[in-house]
Amino acid sequence: MPIIQAVDRALRILDLFDEHETELKITDISDRMGLHKSTVHSLLKTLQVHGYIEQNPENGKYKLGLKLLERGNFVIHSLDLRPIARKYLLNLTEQTGLTTHLVILDGKEGVYIDKVEGTSGIVAYSRIGRRVPIHSSAVGKVLVAFKNLEEIKKILHGYVYTVHTANTITNEQDFLKELENVRSLGYAIDNQENEPGVRCVAVPIRNHSGQVVAAASMSTPISSLGDQPVENVLLLLRQAADEISQQMGYGIHLSRELKTVAELLR
Repeated sequence: MPIIQAVDRALRILDLFDEHETELKITDISDRMGLHKSTVHSLLKTLQVHGYIEQNPENGKYKLGLKLLERGNFVIHSLDLRPIARKYLLNLTEQTGLTTHLVILDGKEGVYIDKVEGTSGIVAYSRIGRRVPIHSSAVGKVLVAFKNLEEIKKILHGYVYTVHTANTITNEQDFLKELENVRSLGYAIDNQENEPGVRCVAVPIRNHSGQVVAAASMSTPISSLGDQPVENVLLLLRQAADEISQQMGYGIHLSRELKTVAELLR
């Protein structure tokens, strides 16, 4: 099978870097590749433009770019998350009778990638593949809250705060305050903000680098929640999310006490 020479050379350059050789001069790369400096320079600049190579401004040496980490996270996430989480969603629903969800962020919206329907009441708004607003859903809040400020600003640029119920957040200032609250507590609540009569609690799922890659949630009609204190539901959900995160490679160190959610629901 014929190969494209320029692509082959670019990939071979990336392979030169490892835990021992984290930075290389252009002369080192040229010698190891057996290529003229001008050719190597063009290849490096192309890789640099796309974020796969970075240049240290202090010594001029080249190193691998963060784009490789980003793409690697996508691969890990797509291969492992749903099948790992599935058994925990099933177990949560079996224990509580509540509907459980697994949601990821896609652009400015959450996307349901798994759902287990509970027995305590049908939650009609959610289904696998359906999108959910970030400002009115517990899962959306969790997926955005733990990003850095620059990422949050990018997501919220031009965002439309559609009103779904009387409890829906309607502006950026209030949403940013809500995100601060979610970061502080470590979980989010949708208190009839997305659909009247439905309450949802969500927690983050993290990968090996600590990045929040998904949200796990439990939802139920308000009339059905009386048999399940919210604190108990949240505790079970957090335990499941922590175990999923551990299987995704994240080292969990969550010994802090569970904060009460009663004030949020008043």
